[in-house]
Amino acid sequence: MVDYLYDGTFEGFLSCVYAHYYEDNASGIYRKDDYQASLLSGCRSIETEEKKASRVYEAIAEKISTEDLRRIYRVFLSSDEEKENKLLAYIRLGFKAGAGISLRHSNPIVFDIQRCEYRVNIETHRIKGLARFEALKNSGAGESGQEILYCRIEPDHDILEIIADHFADRLKNDPFIIHDKARSKAVFAQGGSWYISNFTDKDLPLLGEREREYRDLWKKYFETIAIQERINPSCQKRFMPARYWKNLTEFR
Repeated sequence: MVDYLYDGTFEGFLSCVYAHYYEDNASGIYRKDDYQASLLSGCRSIETEEKKASRVYEAIAEKISTEDLRRIYRVFLSSDEEKENKLLAYIRLGFKAGAGISLRHSNPIVFDIQRCEYRVNIETHRIKGLARFEALKNSGAGESGQEILYCRIEPDHDILEIIADHFADRLKNDPFIIHDKARSKAVFAQGGSWYISNFTDKDLPLLGEREREYRDLWKKYFETIAIQERINPSCQKRFMPARYWKNLTEFR
């Protein structure tokens, strides 16, 4: 048994699962760029192969369930440092138990995965409500002068792909960028379609002509509707954690 190293992609992880079943049992699965070699176990780099990844993908859907396939993917997007090994244990158990695995709440393997998925789901829900867009100049708009909406987030988990459909549907008539600053990438969307690509602050267009005015209006609105006697900081932090505040217009 050796540690399997992969490139950090979901397809790469599934390729490691394939190798675990058809080649040699993995003692662990780790990202290449995070791996620390051990004197007690060897390691092997697994190349990402689409066909092998597809076979595992389809096997999970057929032998466990499509719901568990979605759960596995969401947990893979989490920031849990042991997610690959937790997922491998979950998949192994799932191939034995089938769709009933999700009902084994007392099983520590299932409990860990469900708790991790819950964290991802909670943050996804929060970001949908806490996303703040500002208007930037669109260099490709030509004479039309259409601005592009920009939102900066720094989530704990890699949830860009999960929230993309939600905002692409709500903002079909407005081109927008949702920038995950922590991971230096962004969702680019227009007309309901979207894609994800690398993105940094250096790529940012300038503020739109009226953006500063919009910011001031939003801050004034936020302060005006607040009822001083009912301000509850602890409740506010529970529903709107302080780590998100730096990207909220009303708290800048």
